[in-house]
Amino acid sequence: MFDGRLLNGVSVLAAVIESGSFARAAELMGLSASGVSRAISRLEGRIGLRLLDRTTRTMRLTDDGARFYEQVAPLLSGIEEAAQTAVGARQAVRGRLRVNVDPYFSRLVLGPRLGAFLDRYPDIQIEVITRNEIGDLVADGMDVAVRFGEPAQRSLISRLLMQTRVITIAAPAYIERHGRPGRPQDLSEHTCIQFQDPLTARPFEWELRRGEEVVSIETRSRILVNDAGTTLATCLAGIGIAQVFSLGMADYLNNGQLVNLFPDWSDETFPLYAFYPSRQHVPAKVRAFIDFCVEIIELTEAPRRAPLLA
Repeated sequence: MFDGRLLNGVSVLAAVIESGSFARAAELMGLSASGVSRAISRLEGRIGLRLLDRTTRTMRLTDDGARFYEQVAPLLSGIEEAAQTAVGARQAVRGRLRVNVDPYFSRLVLGPRLGAFLDRYPDIQIEVITRNEIGDLVADGMDVAVRFGEPAQRSLISRLLMQTRVITIAAPAYIERHGRPGRPQDLSEHTCIQFQDPLTARPFEWELRRGEEVVSIETRSRILVNDAGTTLATCLAGIGIAQVFSLGMADYLNNGQLVNLFPDWSDETFPLYAFYPSRQHVPAKVRAFIDFCVEIIELTEAPRRAPLLA
């Protein structure tokens, strides 16, 4: 069984031998000279050997002490080397990165740009898990999560990445067949693609906001989905009207595949957060991934401004 006191005594012994005196070892370790002497005495009592012959003027290893130190010195060097390696790993962007990502963000924002992240950090292997719920990051072995909505787990560290607007969209094919609603209240007469709340299993309520004005819509539909990709595909096919995040929609709106039905009623916002288990000693790969997410969000919101640099 590991004995921390034994390791501490060996560390003190090494400091005494390498510095050449109790006084210098005490200075190096932030102890008193008497504290160093007591640590050596405890170590000798623990292993049942006299390690040092010492007088008021001299100090030297006994034969037993020399043999003991010859065996433990490489182990101490190994511990120091392991610690330095661990620090280097924390500072280097490398290794396996496991991320739990909202399906909407993964499909429309992260997935198309993941190659740039891999090009930038060639020593990274990334595992992207898409789920509707965050789950337990520690139990699931996840390094970081990216989710929409306010934090529900206060034990996690969160970083707000953005506030995205909620927009109401339809495909031109739907508008041609069913007409375009002229005001938010008209949506109650249209086929709306409802999205299931993963916490309640019920459809999310529809609201449109313009400044302080809020209109709640009683939607009617035979379509209930729990996947952002299905919502988008169904809307693009002209089957119904959908409410989605504006993040990732710019290209669809600019090329005419989708129409923002109420651009003046898009003041409802939804937060996007990055979550990770601890604030202490955050690995470089986690910091790099979160910074990359911030970068691609900015580029997604303004896609014509600048290319993504690898």
